[in-house]
This record gives sequence, structure tokens and C-alpha cells, in this order.
Amino acid sequence: MIEIRDIHKSFKDNEVLKGVTTSVAEGQVVCFIGPSGSGKSTLLRCINGFESYEKGSIIALGKKVDAQAKDINELRRSIGMVFQHFNLFPHRTALENVMEGPIYVNREPRASARKKAVDLLNRVGLGSKCDAYPAQLSGGQQQRVAIARSLAMSPKAMLFDEPTSALDPELVGEVLSVMRALAADGMTMIVVTHEMSFARDVADRVCFLHSGRIVEEGPAAQVLSSPTESKTQDFLRRVLGGPSKSSPSQAMQSCG
Repeated sequence: MIEIRDIHKSFKDNEVLKGVTTSVAEGQVVCFIGPSGSGKSTLLRCINGFESYEKGSIIALGKKVDAQAKDINELRRSIGMVFQHFNLFPHRTALENVMEGPIYVNREPRASARKKAVDLLNRVGLGSKCDAYPAQLSGGQQQRVAIARSLAMSPKAMLFDEPTSALDPELVGEVLSVMRALAADGMTMIVVTHEMSFARDVADRVCFLHSGRIVEEGPAAQVLSSPTESKTQDFLRRVLGGPSKSSPSQAMQSCG
């Protein structure tokens, strides 16, 4: 479904992606892990056409991703994206936030868009919050609205850019449970995450990105439990705790 070939991306003199190659089949969940600044979020933005790239190619749903192409918005409708920060319209209710895309982008009739939005809010456990504004919702609830909003466009794949990193620890589980359900339903997903338990339980494959390159890639259990590369081993020791004796704060900084 998504083929990434030798992608290079720079911001001025800073080369962020240095030849990333991987692929995601329909129905797969692939998690990207790695330290801050390794290029994970930039890669997602390239896949969805939010960022251009200088070399290589990305083929998504049979089409080359080109941020400058006239049909790039059509591709973005087919590949949903959920960000670290929820980016909800503060002056619109949860229901209105979810209805926005289908009405104004897909030109759906308001009645059918409303029914879809209600169904999706029920699906993410927020059926009772249709009339609540973002300021009246917890961070976890806002992120679940953001997921429902993305699903309202009927995407064929979903990109998640550290969707729990802005949440208080007690709210992380409610968002991950929605993502687990999506994976169980067969949604194709690429997830940048520091939630190693989620990656271990849900991902078909894990890619460890370091300094703009995929250093190690393989089945989740193998990469997370028995990594072969020293950089992967060191990263996981720092994140999960172990011989390196990193403090909790250092481990969180390492996850990116």
C-alpha cells in the first residue's frame, strides 16, 4: 500500500532523512521508534505530502507522493493523519469538528455527515460528548475526537505522529485502546511512538530510526526483545531501563 524508496530530506544544511527504504502492506501496522531528531515525524509528513523530499520516491495507494502535485489533497483524504497536538477547532463542538471534513471537503450532505460523525464518536467512546467543546474535554478525549475526525474522511491508511506524547500518563491508555481497536479492524497504520508496549502488542513490524536511517527493522517481538544492532540495544535500554541505569527523565527524553 505504501512503498518508501531511498528517501532523502534536508532542512537547509541539516539532512534529516538519509536514504530511508521500507514498505507497508495493506492491513499492516508498522511502528517507528527512535531518539528525538532521528527523522520519524519528518518521514510521516513526507508520506502524506506535507513535506517535499529531494531524492527517492514514495508510492502511496499506487500514486507517487508529490507535495507540489495538483492532486495531493486527494491523496491526503485517503491517508489520515493524527498529530501530537489535537488541532481541533476550539469554537466547534466535538460533533462539528468531526463533521467538518466530510461537509466542506467531500461535499457530503449535512445529514449523512452528522450521522457518520455520531457513529464515529460512539466508536471512540465519546457518544455522550457530541456537544462538548474542546476546552471542556480532557487531552485524551480531544485526541479521540481527532482520531474520529480523521476516520470521517474514510481513509485507507492512518498515520499517527506520537499521538500520546502530549497526554498525561493516566490518559494514554484510552487513546491506545482506540488505536488497538483500529488495528484489530484491519486499518493500515504507520505509528511513530514511544509506547513500547503498544508497539510490541500491535505492530506487525518495528523500524528503529537513528540519525535519518533505518538501523534495524523486523517483527516487533524480535526488534524489541532481541535487537541485533548496538544502537537499538542502547536505545531500548535507555527507554525501558536496564544496565545503562538511565533515569526516568532521561529515558523519556530518549524516546523522542
